[in-house]
Amino acid sequence: MPRAFPDPIDVPAASLPAPDASARAHGAAVSAALALEIDAAGGWIPLEAYLRFVLYAPGLGYYVAGARKFGAAGDFVTAPELSPLFGATLAVEVAANLLHHGGDVIELGAGTGRLAVDLMRGLDTAAAMPGRYAILEVSPDLRERQRATLAREIPTLAARVEWLDALPTRWDGVVVMNEVLDAVPPHVLVRRGGGWFERGVVRTGAGLALEDRPLGPGALRELGEARFPPGIDYASEVNPAAEALVEDLGRRAGQGRILAIDYGFPRGEYYHPQRATGTLMGHYRHRAHADPLLWPGLSDLTAHVDFTAIAEAGVRAGLSVAGFATQAAFLLSCGILERLAAVGPPTSADYVRATAAVQKLLSPAEMGELFKVLALATDAPEPGPGFRLADMRRRL
Repeated sequence: MPRAFPDPIDVPAASLPAPDASARAHGAAVSAALALEIDAAGGWIPLEAYLRFVLYAPGLGYYVAGARKFGAAGDFVTAPELSPLFGATLAVEVAANLLHHGGDVIELGAGTGRLAVDLMRGLDTAAAMPGRYAILEVSPDLRERQRATLAREIPTLAARVEWLDALPTRWDGVVVMNEVLDAVPPHVLVRRGGGWFERGVVRTGAGLALEDRPLGPGALRELGEARFPPGIDYASEVNPAAEALVEDLGRRAGQGRILAIDYGFPRGEYYHPQRATGTLMGHYRHRAHADPLLWPGLSDLTAHVDFTAIAEAGVRAGLSVAGFATQAAFLLSCGILERLAAVGPPTSADYVRATAAVQKLLSPAEMGELFKVLALATDAPEPGPGFRLADMRRRL
């Protein structure tokens, strides 16, 4: 199923598929290194630091180690893996911006390379191919998978692709972030009995445990005080690192737009009084669970995106909010149904498979409503093709 759930789901570990011997050995190595990190920090680390370690520690973290993550054999399926029509339709928005501004495409966190393949095919068809398609990817394993995918699928276009080790000093064109911001580790804050705490991780005789420690005045607490609903006990995430990434991108921008596609909410929905335990969740073998300490290094851990915070970060960097829509409205506006109709006769197997995938991309019960698309622009906030059917900027 797509990596998209409205709230964490409390699934007992016993109901999840057990890791195999190789995965258990990797998990043991992650846990041993993590124990040293916790001890070096005095016995407690913020949950943000724990997430950063188990997701990104060199050679160990979930996103940088070599385990399979995407597709039926992995832990989750992203929109580009569901259907090539996702990237082909997204190319309509990207092409409109490239034809207006020129410049490059920069994709952050390109997964298997599937989205790059479908985007480049769409841009080539639209005569909007950039001189350079750049990929910023932190995982050496995924870089190699991306190279192989591109060489196999689009050998004549693959020469335009280059990999970056860091953000460019200046960029012009379109930055694409598909399911990137949800993977930036957040801080988890807790307000209980009028007091403020930050959730963290300690070692115990049984392994690891969550422990809340008092949070004094400072930037993190100010975020919680400004965003949490008043008058109730509440726990949720704040993500200054995700905001800083977008603000940094904005300050490096010459001319162009940022397109952020992810699951999340505007702030009023994100910090709703009924969402009092936050959105942090794990994904393991296509099942969602609510235990961030389960099998460190083997489980994908993500939080939903506060799109209001991301929009504000762009504005602080001098960008304009040029569009905000549900994924369903965005894809429909860019013509996904027309592309579906061109797959083949309605009775063909290809059309039936493509229809099932598009249904998941558009359905309110799947990815259509929970996933959003946010556009940030260096110029006047004129909506692109993807925001003409429905533009929800007022909800931010």
